[in-house]
Amino acid sequence: MSKHLINREISWLSFNNRVLQEAACNDVPLYERIKFLGIFSNNLDEFYRVRVASMRRLAEVDAKDFPQKAKFYENLVNNINQITAEGHEKVSKILSGIQEELERQNIFLISEKELDQEQGKFVKYFFNEQVRSNLFPIILKNLSRPSLLKDNSIYLGVILKKSPNSLKASYAVIEIPVKELDRFIVLPPRNGKQFIIRLDDIIRYCLSDIFGVFGYKDYQAYTFKLTRDAELDIDTDISKSFVELISDSIKAREKGNPVRFIYDREMPENLLNAIIKTLKIKKRDTIIQGGRYHNTKDFMNFPNIAREGLSYEKITPLSNKYFLQGRKITSSLRQSDIMLHFPYQSFQYILDFLREASIDPKVRSIKITLYRLANPSKVINALMNALANGKRVTVFLEFQARFDESNNIYWSTKLQEAGARIIKTIPGFKVHCKMILIKRIENNQERLYANIGTGNFNEATSRIYADDILMTADPRITNEVAKVFDLFESSYKTVRFQHLIVSPFKTRNFFLGLLNQEIRNAKAGKEAWAIIKLNSLADETLAKKLIQTAEKGVKLNLIVRGICILHSEIHPNLKIISIVDKFLEHSRLMIFCNGGNHKYFISSADWMLRNLDKRIEVTTPIYDQKIQQEIMDMIKIQLADNTKARIVTNSLNCKTIDNNNEKIRAQFTIYDYLKEKHSK
Repeated sequence: MSKHLINREISWLSFNNRVLQEAACNDVPLYERIKFLGIFSNNLDEFYRVRVASMRRLAEVDAKDFPQKAKFYENLVNNINQITAEGHEKVSKILSGIQEELERQNIFLISEKELDQEQGKFVKYFFNEQVRSNLFPIILKNLSRPSLLKDNSIYLGVILKKSPNSLKASYAVIEIPVKELDRFIVLPPRNGKQFIIRLDDIIRYCLSDIFGVFGYKDYQAYTFKLTRDAELDIDTDISKSFVELISDSIKAREKGNPVRFIYDREMPENLLNAIIKTLKIKKRDTIIQGGRYHNTKDFMNFPNIAREGLSYEKITPLSNKYFLQGRKITSSLRQSDIMLHFPYQSFQYILDFLREASIDPKVRSIKITLYRLANPSKVINALMNALANGKRVTVFLEFQARFDESNNIYWSTKLQEAGARIIKTIPGFKVHCKMILIKRIENNQERLYANIGTGNFNEATSRIYADDILMTADPRITNEVAKVFDLFESSYKTVRFQHLIVSPFKTRNFFLGLLNQEIRNAKAGKEAWAIIKLNSLADETLAKKLIQTAEKGVKLNLIVRGICILHSEIHPNLKIISIVDKFLEHSRLMIFCNGGNHKYFISSADWMLRNLDKRIEVTTPIYDQKIQQEIMDMIKIQLADNTKARIVTNSLNCKTIDNNNEKIRAQFTIYDYLKEKHSK
């Protein structure tokens, strides 16, 4: 790795620390700060399940033949654990401050030790009515298989004694049923005050109701959780379909090897040792001391007790003036290309596009790629309606979308039963591009209409993910979208594209070529610059080319939300910021000066090895000049953000932008910009 490049895992931890900054920010509404705590925790869980688990695997594989490589991964995991421990300390401090602020709002998050008599009665009633039937305690010495304890569930380890002074103790384990019940339970209000208690503490309060009948009188309970390796080990059994193999792997995921064990630091050593021994936790597994509570991610669903000003105001999705009033969407697209910007503009246009196609007598077929779906999904409903109306529907539904595999398999079965053609997934090779293609008969000829986007066709995430979708009838684009679908149906034989840039065939080389052109222009004394917005930048080839491009006199502005193996201190011509705010920045776009003949692109692909070499991704040029101007206006707003933008530095400290300019918060300014533009 070049001396200038930052390790991708450490860079990701810096991004997650940036999320934690939002949880600590007093300018963010209180309930949104609570959600950011949950997002931080959820991100970290997935990071351990996927990335740390992968490093553990690599260290084991390389231990014998490549000991230095194995040592590198071991040291990296140790470094990650140290940074993670520091993050947990920050979470505790931030949560303490949030609880103080909640109390100033007369909202109290209490433990079982703080319940008064009336609250205790309510908790006992709630336990017997709602909780008891979902509890299945296991006596630790009777645990037949360590794999019975699930990935990412939280458990109470309970010490049971016949009397407080007894030297003899039994140990039990109880899974906290957060899949069946809310983690946070709202107690009856009193004197204008609201009280909330964790489900864990309700169970603690009622341990005598569970174990008292067995003669136990003394109980102590401490939380712990396991994070298991979430990688799917897909068998090569040729007697099974790929769907069956994926389904088997999903079941096995919950029993994957432990990669992290977190426990309450107050847990007595005898109970801790008994749990570690029973679960066969090895020394090399990450064992982390924590606080009394785990799974901070559940704060993403913290009960919002209707108080004004504690959450962001919901925005009303804007209309787009380029859709002709009272006309079909296809009529509007024959006039010009249209770009939608979510969540600022309404996802309803995409649903209307599919709904109109499903009942339009001139439409012959609909093709779509699906990666992550809402549940329930209005997109699926529209496709079902199209099938009911006799349309030919072809769907590529990616079975390998991590943690969405079961949902996607379910919907593929439903669609297939309804008559859709389901294109098969290729094992180990994901289709990540976002496309819709509609074939319509006009004047006795076929005409194609397409959507190409940076994000999923998902009405739920469209409200919180900032994405772009191009809607077009331009044959230069639509004919090549048809070629991409042909690619799926022809066993992925290489196809030549003149307009679309398709991974894994040419994306990296295409952008290397554009950067080389900027270098040549700079050398010739011409204006030379590029603006690149990504979720992640981790491809070393492109990263090194960006360094070289900056060194050759090209001005580069990068907006990278997540992983970024570069930093702004490499060269004065290389400026990198990250924006984390109310919405998740998810779009990928690129603008190149190109000697004054600017080139614009949006893409489903980040600049990472997997997106460039191991997935079908589509980058589309933007030819429409009004859309080009809109993109430029919006990206300039983001580059001017001095409120939520952070400079990506070598120290990865999420440096704020200190200047005397008027305060600009890009996401809010973009909404106002689009509102004004599309209301004229």
